[in-house]
Amino acid sequence: MITGIIMAAGFSKRMGEDKLLMEIDGVNMVERVIGSCKNSILDEIILIYRKEEVGKIGEKHQIKTAYNPNAHLGQSESMKLGIKATKTSDAYMFLTGDQPFVTSELIDRLIDEYKKSEYSIVVPYYNGRNGTPTIFSSIYKEELLEVEGDKGGRDIIKKNISSVKKVIITDEKLGFDVDTPKDFKGVVS
Repeated sequence: MITGIIMAAGFSKRMGEDKLLMEIDGVNMVERVIGSCKNSILDEIILIYRKEEVGKIGEKHQIKTAYNPNAHLGQSESMKLGIKATKTSDAYMFLTGDQPFVTSELIDRLIDEYKKSEYSIVVPYYNGRNGTPTIFSSIYKEELLEVEGDKGGRDIIKKNISSVKKVIITDEKLGFDVDTPKDFKGVVS
């Protein structure tokens, strides 16, 4: 079983307003990510949220939601909540709510790469740089639960580089995350 954990509890400081609720083609960012997850082969989807409005979007789509009271401590808190909210996962796919162009095809491709390989971590590479969504086998559960701050699983990836399957993604837009008004203007214009 592979669980998709959508981390959507950030503060959108660089944007100046809640970017997850901003619309692209009439659909807000987090809802686009949820839709791609629902149309994928993920076995379970968990939305980690801070703002009530974001949580209600998850409920509307009938996915599991978990409120993050410690979002101010960084992305790692959302990772931990997602892991704790699922009991039987073989692997965790971590997605961010601000990647509006992530597709179910990309999600399925990464899951397929994970299932058919001997690697315990799968990382998409966009233009030579690693990005998300990433997949970690549950063998890293305890290490993931110890991550602090805003690093995510980077240190675990570095420490286990021989266990990492790099998946080259040629369409950089799929991994694009919207952080600033300039980023947003670039995707809606």
